[in-house]
Amino acid sequence: QAPPVESGGGLVQAGGSLSLSCIAAGGTKCIARMGWYRQAPGKEREWVADIKFDRPHGTLDYADSVKGRFTISTDNAKNRVYLQMDSLEPEDTAVYYCYVLGGCRDAPYYYDTEYLGKGTLVTVSS
Repeated sequence: QAPPVESGGGLVQAGGSLSLSCIAAGGTKCIARMGWYRQAPGKEREWVADIKFDRPHGTLDYADSVKGRFTISTDNAKNRVYLQMDSLEPEDTAVYYCYVLGGCRDAPYYYDTEYLGKGTLVTVSS
């Protein structure tokens, strides 16, 4: 397996910005989607945003709670995703997990299988 690897978390004041990045360690093949979940202390995991690689620039989607504040993007190789988070609120405090949804019969990313990173902590102070 080749789970994705996140980076870029940290501490920021409310109203500030932070950028996360994620690389699919298994390479550029067999990736149907890449995106982000988050899990706040004491809460269930929440889907945040993702990119579906079904067209040259992908199809982007966002949770209502972050729409207009967060921006997901990818690179030309389509094995990295970035999450630009603006106008952060204390409620955005969470561990952010990157995921890869596989799209092949073969390794590294099998069809309809989700590969989750270890997560990176984002803390927004009030």
